[in-house]
Formats: sequence, C-alpha cells, structure tokens
Amino acid sequence: MELFVGVDWAEDHHDVCVVNAGGRVVAKGRVPQGIAGVARLHELVDLGRDDPKAPVEVVVGIETDRGLLVRALLAAGYAVVAVNPMAVDRYRDRHRVSGAKSDPGDARVLADLVRTDRHLHRPVAGDSDEVEALKLVARAHQNAIWSRRRLANQLRATLGEFFPAIIDLFDDVAQHDALAVLTEAPTPTRGRSLSRSKIAAALRRGGRRNRVEARAEQIQAALRAPALEQPEVVADAYGTVVASLVRLLQVHAVEIDRLEEALSQGFAKHPDAELLRSLPGLGVVTGARVLGEFGDDPDRYLTAKARKNYAGTSPLTVASGHRRVIRARHVRNKRLADALYWWAFNAIIRSPGARALYDTRRAAGDTHSSALRAVANRLVGILHGCLRTHTTYNEHLAWGHRSSIAA
Repeated sequence: MELFVGVDWAEDHHDVCVVNAGGRVVAKGRVPQGIAGVARLHELVDLGRDDPKAPVEVVVGIETDRGLLVRALLAAGYAVVAVNPMAVDRYRDRHRVSGAKSDPGDARVLADLVRTDRHLHRPVAGDSDEVEALKLVARAHQNAIWSRRRLANQLRATLGEFFPAIIDLFDDVAQHDALAVLTEAPTPTRGRSLSRSKIAAALRRGGRRNRVEARAEQIQAALRAPALEQPEVVADAYGTVVASLVRLLQVHAVEIDRLEEALSQGFAKHPDAELLRSLPGLGVVTGARVLGEFGDDPDRYLTAKARKNYAGTSPLTVASGHRRVIRARHVRNKRLADALYWWAFNAIIRSPGARALYDTRRAAGDTHSSALRAVANRLVGILHGCLRTHTTYNEHLAWGHRSSIAA
C-alpha cells in the first residue's frame, strides 16, 4: 500500500494532505510545529491506512530539503521528495486555473505531485551528518564573505562622496591596512592631521611589513593634497558612517578567519577530502563548499550528467520547430555555482588540460564566464568519475582522450 503526503510548511504550523494511490483524499489537517506536530502528522497518515497492520510506503512532498521537520520525516522511514516552489506553482495550475491559492490547497497539490510525478523530482539525499555539518559552516563562511563584499561596496561608495583620496590610495578599501588608516582618519580633516609615524603604525597594525615608511610618506602626501571637501558638519556625519562600516568590516574579517579554521578542520576529517584536494584548483575552502553542496550520498547522482545538471554547468537546449537555442542554466544552486566558478578559475592556472579547454572555448567566441562554465562542466564530470571509482585525479586520464585539447 502507498500513501502520498503533501506538506505545505511554515514557521509555526504545517498544512498536511494525505491521498491514496487513486488520488482520493483520506486525511488532512493543520499540525503545529515541533514534536506535537510530527505526532499529529503520523496520526493523519495512520488514518489513511486501509489495514492498520499492513505495511505501507509513505512518500512526502515538501518544498524544502532541510530542517527539523524533514529530519523527523526521514527518521520515521518516509521517502521525502524536495520539490522546487516554482514547480509547485506550475502544478497548481493543473488543479485550478482561477489563480486561487491556499495553504491546504498547496498541500493537496504536493500530495498529488508526488503521487503522479515523483520520479521527475529529487528525493532528499541521504548525506552523512558530517557533510551536513560541513555544508552549514561552508554556507556561513560564504555568507560572511558576501556580507563583507556588500559592506566594502558601501564603504567605497561613502568615501567617494566625501573622501575620494582614500579610494585613490588603496585598490581595496576593505583590505587590512586601508581599514587601519581609516580607523585613525575617518574624515579628510583627521587625515590631514596624521603624522607619518602614526600612519606607519597604522599600516603595521594592518599587517604591512615591506616599505612601510615609504608607503606612509605617500599616504601622508595624498591626505594633505588640496581637494574638494564637504562642509565640516556633513563630513563629520560621513565620518561616523565610515567608522561604523570600518568596525563592521574588522569584525567580519575576524569571524571569516574563525569560520575558515572550522571549515578546514571539518573538511580534513571527511574521507573524500584527499580525493577532492587532488583535483586542480580545489583548495580547502572551495573543496569544502563543493563537497557540502553536492553532498556525499553515493546514490544521489546516478550519472555524471545528473551531477552536471544539478550543478547548473551543463548547457540547456530550448528547441521548438526549426528553432534551437543553447543557453546557460539560470535556475541552479547559486552557492554551488559560485564555488564552481572559482574552481574553474583556479584550475586553468594549474591544469594544462583545463587551460587548453578554456583557450579553445575563447577562440570559438565564448565569453570569459562561458568558457569558465565549460571548464567547470568538465571538472564536475571528472569529479564524478573520481568519486565513483575512488581514485585521485590524474591529468592524463582526465584529458588524454581529448587529444586536441590535451596536446
């Protein structure tokens, strides 16, 4: 016997609909969050049984692949299918064309979806707890870097409105020595008053070791050069904003280092770490991100193409009649896509085969990003083969069959 359960989840409650193999609703209701809610969900499933003693296979459709509820459903032995919310929106039109929407209605849509089309959707992977923990730290590290980038852009934009001399002095206003100077001189007035010794001390606190005195002299001259200025009261307000952004960026730098240390330790403990590190361009951080986002369930990707499709690196074909267009996949795991971009970028420096493929794609007219995506697509296929055979990377085996590229 099979029962199909749709769960429209929310923060404080979940709407549940249970249908049988014929599509008839046998139970439905709203359950609270937590242990009581999971117990009530099990009761709704039991209501759908024709024979309480007969074995039953329960398939659950839900719009997420993580969280306490998903963990509890997997622990109960249910097959859980994670459905993209965009797909649910399309399936909703099969039930009604009026545009009406409700949480109980979405639970019914999810139940019918896994009843008829579960084979077209991705079951929640059976990843190890170790890789799940690694993914959480990798995502936190990635979030912190993205947050630092946003703060750096805010700082640069703010400085451009009243203190452009700092922007001209430093390629990156978020680098340690720039932040150290801005701590001492958040406004042009404060900057003009800085002595060379104070600037040099700030540079040393920021980590600079070479040509400190010469660099301090250059910075002092630039800060004292004539320049357009905002009124003093406005400049002081800008300085308050700059000081706040500087402190936030300094905290981000500390926390990013701590997260990277935790990431390195977690990655080193995983049994696949050595294999991943053998591939060109995969360092600790990028390797941990790739492993965390792909997961380590050995049965999740049956073919290299399936892994490439999940990665979003394989091209997407749109064909209708005489029209045929090949384009990039835009619906994808953006965190994995970012990691693969940097993997490919580093690989073309370290692998002759990857570099040759990149040059070939560029010569064919691809943009830099498109060529890197082609390299990433090939690298994902190589990674899949290495994991399947449990062998480390070999440059000749990876690229030798493509004689025009490996030459």
